[in-house]
Amino acid sequence: MLREGQIQLKDQSPSAAEDCEILLGQILSKNSAWLITHGDRLITSEQTLAFRAHLQRRSAGEPVAYIIGQRAFWEHHFEVNPSVLIPRPESEILVELVVQIVSEQAFTSESQSIADLGTGSGAIAISLAHELPQTDIIAVDVSVDALAVARRNADNIGVTNITFIESDWFSQLDEQRFSIIVTNPPYIATDDPHLARGDLRFEPIDALTAGPEGIDDIHKIVNQSKAYLQPLGHLLVEHGFEQGAAVRKLFSDAGFKDIATHRDIAGLERVSCGSIG
Repeated sequence: MLREGQIQLKDQSPSAAEDCEILLGQILSKNSAWLITHGDRLITSEQTLAFRAHLQRRSAGEPVAYIIGQRAFWEHHFEVNPSVLIPRPESEILVELVVQIVSEQAFTSESQSIADLGTGSGAIAISLAHELPQTDIIAVDVSVDALAVARRNADNIGVTNITFIESDWFSQLDEQRFSIIVTNPPYIATDDPHLARGDLRFEPIDALTAGPEGIDDIHKIVNQSKAYLQPLGHLLVEHGFEQGAAVRKLFSDAGFKDIATHRDIAGLERVSCGSIG
């Protein structure tokens, strides 16, 4: 079956072999190693039909994560569907950096509060809640459908130190103050040709694009966040790999200190951060 799938997907997907292993593995509840060592094992007609249905969807370009309904991020698997972005490994640096900040600074239990703006599936917020169980996490999204996915993920993973709020960035956060604000906002330009390619064609456009240069939402978040940060608080923003200089300028213009940009696992500029006095 794997060979059949690879032949069908070879012109549609650059990762045809991996895609087939994930799709068939999901149907059989087996991992890739088992599939490789049991390649001659017969599967039922129902399983064959299910696999071929998966292949048809993948042949049309639908992301594997949406077909199987989940994606791995940090230490867990998260439910995903077309109402949320698919978590990417490059976003894990946000979790890593926040955990590092909390471990290095002497926050009191009362002051350890983190806001995740645009939480989507909740991958970042829930990963932080799991890593920092003594910290209060506020996860914000404007999409009711996205928040429903995030709540299910929190329940499935078993974190309880997290609150979900329907809000357009800061609009419903009243006068709350956070020790850290983290966000993976939309940062693709509205006319970027990549939007018509690959997985991006199937993901929610409002969670991807932000104006002609892709930084409209980042600009808004950076300008407004100081009013929602505690003294010595930190803001961390994920952005496109070519946007580092522009985002650092936004931080500087807004009066942030200790501004820096961190690279992702591919060595590309991915997260910029700063703090307030």
